[in-house]
Amino acid sequence: MAHKVRDLEIAIEALKKFRKYSISPLHERYIFPLLSGTYFCYRKLDVLRVAAIAKALSNKPKYCDVGCGCGDFLIKIREFISDVVGIENCADLVYRCHRIKPDYIKITDARWGINDRFDIIFVGWMEPGIDLRDAVAQKTDVIVSTLDQGISLAAEFEGHGFYKVASWRTPSWEDVNTEIMNKYYTQIHNDTLNYLSKLRGAHNLWYVYSRKKNFEKVKEALITSQGDEQNVGAHGRYDFEDILDGCGFNYMEEIEVICSRNQRLERLWEIRFINSP
Repeated sequence: MAHKVRDLEIAIEALKKFRKYSISPLHERYIFPLLSGTYFCYRKLDVLRVAAIAKALSNKPKYCDVGCGCGDFLIKIREFISDVVGIENCADLVYRCHRIKPDYIKITDARWGINDRFDIIFVGWMEPGIDLRDAVAQKTDVIVSTLDQGISLAAEFEGHGFYKVASWRTPSWEDVNTEIMNKYYTQIHNDTLNYLSKLRGAHNLWYVYSRKKNFEKVKEALITSQGDEQNVGAHGRYDFEDILDGCGFNYMEEIEVICSRNQRLERLWEIRFINSP
């Protein structure tokens, strides 16, 4: 993601000021996702789903995170898969944030910088106007992507030789951001807060794609992973998941979704499987 140096410096200074009066240190990952989190919300179960797919493909899967930013999601994946790398095209994002760049993150443009072939490529973010799909599709047989309905584009790979295996819905960081600011950093009346919470308009969609030869293998991995999730607390959770729960974005929470001028209820993190190709 391309960012002007001055914009990053302003964001860093704003984060420093926010930390002086922040009610919770966990809020900043949603208020400043570029510096302290990601542009998509996730739980540990999202990490476990992606890791399960990778392990179903190989005993030692090769994994690449395209557009990994400072590596927030990538670090979580490394707890389960050792051979992982990330690609980020903005060197200033890594170095200007006063972080030491790990060896497993490569600074390059993914459109021509994916040199190796991987068992799975994760595309958590694509900057509007930049289409990486051709470059990604040439280097793997399985892709997991996220699409923020309010911001990111070009996360669908059906026209690139892939079949959609499954999808699930998570809250947009924008909605979580708004909920946190309204609830903790304003003096809005509770009745107004409840009304505003019903106006959530952006959601993040996770898509899992595979070439035909791995379709059933990927699907079975997700079915097994989802079954394990029913054991509450079986795999633990991240501390920042409490923020999601506090904002009304619980696991399997029902939310209203507008579709073709109609409204229907959808459950967050519920996997929808696609029939075999």
